Amino acid sequence: MRVLLVKTSSLGDLIHSLPALSDAQRAIPGIRFDWLVEEGFGEIPAWHPAVERVIPVALRRWRKAPLQAWRSGEWRCFRTLLREREYDLVIDAQGLLKSALLAVQARGEVVGLDVDSAREPLAFLGYDRCFSVAKGQHAVARLRQLFAAALGYPLPESAADFGIASRFQQADPAAPPYLFFLHGTTWQSKHYPESQWRELIGLAAEAGFKVQLSWGSPAERERGLRLVKSSASAKLMPRLQLSELAALLAGAAGVVSVDTGLAHLAGALGVPSVVLFGPTAAGLTGLIGARQQNLQAAMKCAPCLRRRCPLSDLGEPLCFQTLSPPQVFAQLQANMAQSLPDPE
Repeated sequence: MRVLLVKTSSLGDLIHSLPALSDAQRAIPGIRFDWLVEEGFGEIPAWHPAVERVIPVALRRWRKAPLQAWRSGEWRCFRTLLREREYDLVIDAQGLLKSALLAVQARGEVVGLDVDSAREPLAFLGYDRCFSVAKGQHAVARLRQLFAAALGYPLPESAADFGIASRFQQADPAAPPYLFFLHGTTWQSKHYPESQWRELIGLAAEAGFKVQLSWGSPAERERGLRLVKSSASAKLMPRLQLSELAALLAGAAGVVSVDTGLAHLAGALGVPSVVLFGPTAAGLTGLIGARQQNLQAAMKCAPCLRRRCPLSDLGEPLCFQTLSPPQVFAQLQANMAQSLPDPE
């Protein structure tokens, strides 16, 4: 059986899709997936053993210059590539108008979420069959339910298996242990204050850990440079490809992160992690694996889902004052001390 999965972005959303592929692979021997994804995220689908072909699409780039994309023939070439194979099923796992538009270009029966379940209700107009999956659940759970209904197998009761940890080398017992701090994110309100990162780096150093920090934009690099000045135990890594970053995360003794896609990558790799949630809701998109903990800010207004904190003149979200560095580091140490669960 050959299935096309339409899930184009973003990093965290792609990671959330992986357990559904693992479920399908166990339930239907020989099933193979092609995955339609934004060109910048093409590495991720290829990590999963059930994925045979990655089909890149450039909607983000094309939206900036649609006429150029049309005249250059890029859209035509993409559509030709997409229609090379006939699929037994096309699953739109994103539930957006743009993803439904892409799904109907493929050759095969198109399925997706119904009008009450999709993020953009009108997306259901592009589907041959629709399925109801209750909102208010974690994204991983919703995707596993959608795949089970669409492909006709019982929903597994087992824990989510992301299926990618074996691709990356785990920690070398002889190497000095290090922690990885993921400080970069999109919304201003999701940033953990720099003063608290510095205190956290100090606590890690006192416990004998080196700390590595990553960056993906000039602003994140500048913040990282400021943070490493606070301790000789902290190091700002060079800009890394996603697979290189995944390998470093896999080898870390533990990870502390704000709410960002890379946190979900650390979780999928099974690394002991603590993720800090202020304006966003941990219950819907937090980490779900063993030895991982989501810390939700305790202010009454959290989660507010605002990109800027309306209570702060400086822009730093006040809710993170309820997540002190000693609390965060103590939780990380507890996660690292836990034993791995026995394999099923």
